[in-house]
Amino acid sequence: FVPSRYVTNITEKSDNKTNVPVIFWLSGLTCDDTNFAQKAGARAFLAGEKEGVAIVMPDTSPRGDNSVPNVDSYDLGIGAGFYVNATKAPYSTHYHMYNYVTIELPNLLKEHFSIGKDNLRSITGHSMGGHGALTIAIKDPSNWVSVSAFSPICNPTNCPWGKKAFENYFGSVEIGKAHDATALLSERSTPIAEFDDILIDQGDADNFLTEKQLLPENLVEAAGRCGQKVTLRMQKGYDHSYFFIASFIEDHVSFHGKRLQKRSAQILASKAAAYDFASTAGKPITCQAMVARGPKQPLSLETITVAPPKAGEVRVKVIANALCHTDVYTLDGHDPEGLFPSILGHEAGCIVESVGEGVTSVQVGDHVIPCYTPQCAAPSC
Repeated sequence: FVPSRYVTNITEKSDNKTNVPVIFWLSGLTCDDTNFAQKAGARAFLAGEKEGVAIVMPDTSPRGDNSVPNVDSYDLGIGAGFYVNATKAPYSTHYHMYNYVTIELPNLLKEHFSIGKDNLRSITGHSMGGHGALTIAIKDPSNWVSVSAFSPICNPTNCPWGKKAFENYFGSVEIGKAHDATALLSERSTPIAEFDDILIDQGDADNFLTEKQLLPENLVEAAGRCGQKVTLRMQKGYDHSYFFIASFIEDHVSFHGKRLQKRSAQILASKAAAYDFASTAGKPITCQAMVARGPKQPLSLETITVAPPKAGEVRVKVIANALCHTDVYTLDGHDPEGLFPSILGHEAGCIVESVGEGVTSVQVGDHVIPCYTPQCAAPSC
């Protein structure tokens, strides 16, 4: 899923695509890439549209031809990759789901669609997918903005599902501790700096909870010992199904969306601080702009030249902008002061690149917001 504001990242070829924040959803045992979209997607995608984040739903294991080993069991083989790189035959050839989720898929999304660049991605999942989300994020927190989970397998080295998977994929449950969220937190003496909170929703009527497959209490205990905040919400009457996920998925998308927006702003600020305006000061600048050539005409992408500022003028680098009602009023031809051709989008976040003679109110490097009406802040106005 890609929110409408970023649809051109998918439909058009361009070297200047906007970086799209993304949430990775990892599904559970027996599932593939379609279950989440069909059963919880309606609410998840609506929330993704609101937050401005893409949602990526990888498969749960390799599949596709007879070369992929499988067994007649729902909790091993196809549909049960456990998000690890298997090292034991016959699974070691194809079952590399950890690399797929952490390396192959992120690189593909960045290269072709500009999705999740600068590690602008979060991760969540359900059951086995919740285990995957937690372990992937905890093992490499610098690559993820935030992490959450639904009914995760929190301590797989101590539950039947996990023991079976690790014995078959690694040949040893002990090796599986490197992919056990509780074990990973138990090795820490300090909280994970990148994660201010880890959100977990768990239904109290989940039969796998009572069968000791999930063990969230072990994760919470390990988190407490290292000071890591974990918000475990026990939801009364809910079981392990996708109805449970659909009921609370909007909370999780919002949880990640807010943190992705904050990280995006930090990335923009960091890049802005690195600009070397000395190389362009006093020189014409060539750039691209969406130009309005006349009332009610489509905007056209054109290369323009911006001259150095004259006396009393300021030249700014636009970091982000949008059209407001005044722009639409002008483009519709209703503004008697509207002139064409023009470049709309005056409400922008900018950095002062250079100033003309006599300008003292701002200086190079200042962060400013241009206004439609000059604001001198003097009583005489």
